[in-house]
Amino acid sequence: MKIKFSFPYDYKIMMNNKYKAKIFLGYLIFLALLIQSFQPLTADPILSFKEILKADHRSSKNKMRDKFRNPQETLEFFGVRGNETVLEITPGMGWYTEILAPLISKEGVFYVANYSLENVIPSQHFSKRYISLLKRVDSSYRDKLKSNPKIYSEINYVTFNPKNPIFDLKEKIDVVLTFRNIHNWSKAQTAEIIFASFFNSLKRGGTLGVVEHRAKPGTPLLKQIETGYMTENVVKNLAKKAGFRFEGSSEINKNPRDTTKHASGVWTLLPIQRGLKGQEKVEYAKIGESDRMTLKFKKP
Repeated sequence: MKIKFSFPYDYKIMMNNKYKAKIFLGYLIFLALLIQSFQPLTADPILSFKEILKADHRSSKNKMRDKFRNPQETLEFFGVRGNETVLEITPGMGWYTEILAPLISKEGVFYVANYSLENVIPSQHFSKRYISLLKRVDSSYRDKLKSNPKIYSEINYVTFNPKNPIFDLKEKIDVVLTFRNIHNWSKAQTAEIIFASFFNSLKRGGTLGVVEHRAKPGTPLLKQIETGYMTENVVKNLAKKAGFRFEGSSEINKNPRDTTKHASGVWTLLPIQRGLKGQEKVEYAKIGESDRMTLKFKKP
């Protein structure tokens, strides 16, 4: 809307008169305040990556793991933007959720998909013990979301049957992200179905971002499942079979100190250090977390 203002006096005459000049100055100040009042009020500021990573809602323990997981570089490689619709799959204890929620929720839409475990019957691939563990993790994750509604209240939390992983979303989305999950799906023999669900959930041109523990090329599949390390070839083939086009890879999350040959597989390393005691923990901590592939796929 254009507003036209006319002045009741000739400008030169007014400027020659000190009294009228003061009135004119006051008029200009009033005009500036009036224009400013038409500006929209701003909401809470959108945080940058650096601000999110340093924010108080993240624990010091989680911040210490940034050097192993490189979250800013990883998400930038995947092309994640704050105004997109993003889905994070099986978020565990919410390490990446801490970063994605404040990044996405202001301008975009953030979905989290987790297992629905109420009616899951124990089987060869979903033992009673494993189901119990997943329930405890899910309970801790939900408590995390409730503890900080300012950060997490805008999350769209959905569940899916782990034996038939189809996501019930309200819309096609821009990005699907999975962090260190594929070995679990391979063990449960649901990897192909879940990759197909990724494909069906995305818009054309949408992105699938994958981070996974990396096995040496040629490692037998059973060994991959046993150790938690998957080969890039297996992951690429899963994506290709679902219809994805391989877009590129990054060495952001590589760790040359990780030999991948450990007594308890990938769980020997940080953060779990399964089966280690005393000085062993100190020595293995020097390795850091696992060597990881970082792969990007597109839906044609």
